[in-house]
Amino acid sequence: MLVTENDKIERFYKALIERDSRYLGIFYVCVKTTKIFCIATCRARKPKQENIFFCTTAGDALLHGYRPCKVCCPMENVDEPPENVKELMQMTAADPEKKISDDDIRQMGYTPEKIRRWFKKHHGITFQAYQRMIRINTAFVQLKNGNRVTDSAFDSGYGSLSGFGSAFKNIFGVPPEDASGRNVIYIHRFTTPLGPMFACATETGLCLLEFTDRRMLEYEFRDLSRRLGAVIISGSNAHLESTEQQVGEYFRGERKAFDIPLLTPGTDFQQKVWQKLIEVPYGTTSTYGQQAMAMGRPTAVRAVARANGYNRISIIIPCHRIIGADGQLTGYGGGIPRKQWLLEHEKQNK
Repeated sequence: MLVTENDKIERFYKALIERDSRYLGIFYVCVKTTKIFCIATCRARKPKQENIFFCTTAGDALLHGYRPCKVCCPMENVDEPPENVKELMQMTAADPEKKISDDDIRQMGYTPEKIRRWFKKHHGITFQAYQRMIRINTAFVQLKNGNRVTDSAFDSGYGSLSGFGSAFKNIFGVPPEDASGRNVIYIHRFTTPLGPMFACATETGLCLLEFTDRRMLEYEFRDLSRRLGAVIISGSNAHLESTEQQVGEYFRGERKAFDIPLLTPGTDFQQKVWQKLIEVPYGTTSTYGQQAMAMGRPTAVRAVARANGYNRISIIIPCHRIIGADGQLTGYGGGIPRKQWLLEHEKQNK
């Protein structure tokens, strides 16, 4: 939302002039003369106050038609975990059984309250809940690999089988002894110049790639879980590592095509529509009508449009390359400003 309170505007402008890092993620400044937006610590020359306005989210700046600043990269740096958070996440990943308490965090020279606020803002849970989630996820994988429930419980740091069983069922919907019958979808979050994205993959292939503020994202998670008979847990695999790497190359203008195995559950018609999307060349556009004609279904324009809307793998299955018959940009789950940015990006790097 736009910041309209005079006292906040004065405070934010002072923070901008002083490059105050305490305001990272608190506001984004939109510069009217250049049509870019920045974060508080941007090193670029400071604009006059009459030439700016403030937003509370990067999405608001995008929706007003502003582009991310190339100096401070506001969509990358703000969403990237700070070094103290990175260190704690790495420690948790390396040894999920170890419980890192608030006292441990203080002994490392960090403030537990700040760590808690960061996790609540970016993951919706506290760091302690994040640790429990990682332990349970680790136990799930162990059970899938044939470990005994007792071994998995105590290896995960739980002092009792009842506590482990209750926590496990709350997350996965089944008791630990039934875990071997569930499939796994790993979910990984990473940053891009247009904001953070979620990527999901099974051992078969990538099944979701969306911006984290995408409309109906929660529905997509539930639908994928239902279709694949799987639970979604935090983690990574080779497909997710390749996705982050190749998407990064795409944004740097170094990649025009992807070679990541895809898993796209849907109807036969949807599968055909998504395949036609993949065939739209980099740096070009098509229309719903042209898609329908290419499929031999010239009257199925609306059905094609609906199938495009159900695409779960943005950028790689490039629904952003589909525009209206009149040349206007049409709906896009990631937002029209992102769609315009992606098309201009591809045109410049064609």
